[in-house]
Amino acid sequence: MKKYSNICPIRKANPYRRMMKATQEHSVVPNLLNREFKQDVPGKVLLTDITYLFYGKGQKAYLSTIKDASTNEILAYNVSNRMTIDLATDTLLKLKKNRNFKKAKDALIHSDQGVHYTHPDFQKLVKKLGLRQSMSRRGNCWDNAPQESFFGHFKDEAYIKSCAIPWMN
Repeated sequence: MKKYSNICPIRKANPYRRMMKATQEHSVVPNLLNREFKQDVPGKVLLTDITYLFYGKGQKAYLSTIKDASTNEILAYNVSNRMTIDLATDTLLKLKKNRNFKKAKDALIHSDQGVHYTHPDFQKLVKKLGLRQSMSRRGNCWDNAPQESFFGHFKDEAYIKSCAIPWMN
């Protein structure tokens, strides 16, 4: 391949995954939710995830949300032009500031195994807020399906391509 200057089209490994393995401080927690999303108790099952949003002229933003699985209400969200640990932790802090949010007994926050959610800072903040943490099984989008579904509908219905957000540049 070198001789003929061929380039392999296969994408490179995720650098965040490599960082996580290298530091070994990140830890995955068990799937406590087991797809029991609807527990008819508002504030008991919280779902979180991060998605990307393309807008303007090829610009990308990241949206982090926390959704109540019982009421389908978005309790906290955060938007950034960079995907850092602060994106997830700031969303948790916004949840804490939400006066309408009433945490139920044995409340948990459920996410995928992304580097943001396995990060020690995120996990400490979850404990500080008095929440239990649950994670989807590796590579299983069905374990966080209501959150993924929300993102899908949001992207279908919210037309943001023409948006120009000066503070995001």
